[in-house]
Amino acid sequence: MLEVDKILEKCGDFGRLQLLMLLLFCLINVLSALHYYSQTIISFVPKYWCADGLPANIEPPAESSCLPSNRNITSPNTCYSYDYELYMGYQSFPSEMDWVCADAWKLTLGQSMFFVGSVVGSMLLGFLADVVGRLPILIVANLIAMTGNLLTIWSSNVTLFCIFRMISGIATDSNFVMMYILVMEYMRPSVRTLGLSICIGFFYCLGSMAAPWIAVLMQSWRGFLLATSLPLLVVPLFYLFVPESIQWLIAKQKYDRAVVCLKRVARINGRHVEESAFEEFVEECKFSQQNQKTSPHLLHLFKTPRLRRHTLILFFKSMVITLCYDAVSRNVQGLGISPFVMFSLSATAILPACLLIIALQDRIGRKAMASASLLLSGIFISVTGGIIFAASASDKTTTLLVSLSVVGRFGVTVAYNSGAQYATELIPTCVRGQGVAAVHVAGYAFTFFSAYILFTRSIFSPLPEIILGVLSLLGACLCLLLPETLHRTLPTSLEDGENFGKNDRWYTFSFLEKRTQSAATLATQNVKMYSQSTESAVYF
Repeated sequence: MLEVDKILEKCGDFGRLQLLMLLLFCLINVLSALHYYSQTIISFVPKYWCADGLPANIEPPAESSCLPSNRNITSPNTCYSYDYELYMGYQSFPSEMDWVCADAWKLTLGQSMFFVGSVVGSMLLGFLADVVGRLPILIVANLIAMTGNLLTIWSSNVTLFCIFRMISGIATDSNFVMMYILVMEYMRPSVRTLGLSICIGFFYCLGSMAAPWIAVLMQSWRGFLLATSLPLLVVPLFYLFVPESIQWLIAKQKYDRAVVCLKRVARINGRHVEESAFEEFVEECKFSQQNQKTSPHLLHLFKTPRLRRHTLILFFKSMVITLCYDAVSRNVQGLGISPFVMFSLSATAILPACLLIIALQDRIGRKAMASASLLLSGIFISVTGGIIFAASASDKTTTLLVSLSVVGRFGVTVAYNSGAQYATELIPTCVRGQGVAAVHVAGYAFTFFSAYILFTRSIFSPLPEIILGVLSLLGACLCLLLPETLHRTLPTSLEDGENFGKNDRWYTFSFLEKRTQSAATLATQNVKMYSQSTESAVYF
């Protein structure tokens, strides 16, 4: 909203308040990373074997086993108790509950319910954010995350585990996105991408790398949930420092509250703004709202053929990227290395991915970034699956598997972080809010299958990598059917969206257009110079 940007220039759009909000956003990144990956950390399955009829201190077998080791033709194939070789002494949820072998489906179901909760929460809390404001929902979402994790500590059966994980999942996305929106609205447009990307890249990476070692330090999944949930009590204190969304207050015609927030921004930033400036701001907002027409809704995106095709591709792309991002980040077992070490190594890809987006996205374009990153991750993930199938568990093979897995995580992280901006720019302004929210929810809904894809490793060891690799490659191909948005006037109406990029082909990329234009310009200049020299020769 132009009026908001103008008044923020006077009140300060990159001062002490914005730096404080960035600092709090860094904290949110760490807390949201710990919350999101708690689902993975508590679910590590250590090496296990049937303990029926075996002495307590027996040497563990080379691989996990569900059957009694001393069975014969007449003995049953059912095992009644298991022993575990715990990773660094860490007692995970499945090792405590004996949810392995025949009961492994219980853990998979509980993990899936977490993402059912995230779909419900994204829609419900997103709706409430438009009713009561962004700041209250930020606080409520983080308190829901804390409540769900603390309730999980008391899980004693599969029903309670599923219910409590679903409650915890409700907070996912809203506990992060609301703060992202608030920081973005109060910051100068020229520093938004850099400031937000660095915060996400460094501190989300830090939280992800720290998560497994907090678990090792606490030695149990209950201690881990307790240690990562109690810090969320800090978030309600944000109410004392973070102002409500100005754009939301204006949209709800709460002009007095908007002026109070702006005066607070000016005071913290040490700016003196005349009262007449606020009065002029309110009048401009009122005039702008009087001339607004009734906006179209989400279903209008599916009325015309090209816009419908672009929308469906964005939906599928979001589903593939979100599923692959979640599954790849959690796929840390079965690679011949401790899952704690593998998890931290995999998380190191987050910061370079964010820096790459800052460096290249405005140079090569959204389309090239989306398709190339998905292609890269698809190739490396697929190759990882092939090596798991073909190679033995030697040190060289383990190093290669870990390296390929980290590169695959890097590619899918680039695709995930850049994908949101691509969808935001491609969907017309008149339905952008609803469209982007729907694309986001579709992605989270598809992550329901993430746990089941990882579960297929028990059927065929490289199957998770094969599935994720094929999905990534398919997503990369579909991205080629989308138009480029870099350096173009973005669509505002549904008609603009239908005609946007009408002359683009699958091989149309922004960086190639620049070269073509440069070559054409150079050719034109050469022709002009040749004509001038010819005319001069004729004259003399």
